[in-house]
Formats: sequence, structure tokens, C-alpha cells
Amino acid sequence: MRVLIADDHQFILESIEILLSTMPDCEVLGTYNNGKELLKALAIHENIDIVLTDFNMPEMDGIELTLQIRQQYPQVKVLLLTVSEDSETIQRAFKAGVSGYMMKKAGKTEFETALKTVASGQKYYSQSVVFELLNRDKQMADLTNETINDKFDELSPREIEIITLIAQELSTNQIAEKLFLSPATVETHRHNILKKLGIKNSIGLVKFAMKNGLVAE
Repeated sequence: MRVLIADDHQFILESIEILLSTMPDCEVLGTYNNGKELLKALAIHENIDIVLTDFNMPEMDGIELTLQIRQQYPQVKVLLLTVSEDSETIQRAFKAGVSGYMMKKAGKTEFETALKTVASGQKYYSQSVVFELLNRDKQMADLTNETINDKFDELSPREIEIITLIAQELSTNQIAEKLFLSPATVETHRHNILKKLGIKNSIGLVKFAMKNGLVAE
């Protein structure tokens, strides 16, 4: 994975670079203090896989940078790194086209998981982001005109995680491998989720996930 990083705090920038340099199959090709600098670098570097960017930066923030990358370099994935767990910010990020959203407090294991997930073409959400999305807009109606909050109250964190992965088009075996579960256990969770939500199939789960911000539409 060939990576460029943007963050206006030099200490954080250098710390992330050092962290990523310890990961196998990850090469940091440049670090920059704002989105404009990184965007210029994309015109020079070839075959960049992932841009890891801060949300708040001078001159060009992470959202504007993402929009520019989507227009000019659609093959490049963007992983947004931030301290904000605000649902509005999260929604803005995914509408802009980010492939992943994770917190700066994340450890090495989550960094590695996020990079591999995004590089494979899937969306990545940190656990805290998932829960923030679930708690937003409590007055919205769900698929059966009950409140979304009522539906989510019936779901466990593991079930929420599995809904997200199903919506990302992962197979039962892929989900099992990712979550270190047996395929039979994943199928049991899937059956329970369908029953709790009153949904008949995976298509309904995808619609549910998209409606509630678990995956980008």
C-alpha cells in the first residue's frame, strides 16, 4: 500500500508516519501539512493507493481534499483521521466520498485493519463512529415507521457490525474470517438480525444500513 499523509500538526504527522512504517506492505511516500500540498504531490507520485488525511487543516481541509481527489484521482482511496465523533461531520465526510473514517486515538491494530479494508475497496468505520451514527436523528422513521432508536435498541454491537459488513457486500465466510467467528455463528447472527428488524433478506439489510448511515449510498 502506497500512502500519502496530511496533517497540520507535525508531531502527529511524524507519529503516524513512524507507525505506518512498521506495518508490512505499507510504504509512506510523503507527508504534508495541508490538503493543497498533498494534492500537488498526487500529480507527481504515481500509483498512490491511499491518502490518510486529517479533517481540520488550514488552506484545504480533509473534506475539500477528498472532493478534489474524487474528481481528479478517483482510484485513490481516502481515509479520514479525526478527533470528531459528531454525526454531522461523519455524514459530510462520507458524502464527500471518503472510504474510511477513524479516530486519532486508534492503535496500530486498528490502523492496519482500516488501511487493508480501504485498500480492498471496502468502507471502514471505527467502532465509535458506528455508535455515533446509530444515535443520530432519533426522530427519523425506520422501515416499519417505528423510530430508528427503537430498532437499534434491539441490536447488539456485534449485530450492528455484521449488518455493516453485509451491506459492504462481504460473504458469510469473509465476515466470519474478519470477525474471527465460524460461518455458522455469522448465519445465526444474520437470522436473528432479520427477525429483530422484520426484514426478509440481505437486500433489506443493505437498504436499512444505507438509510441509517452505516454505509454510503
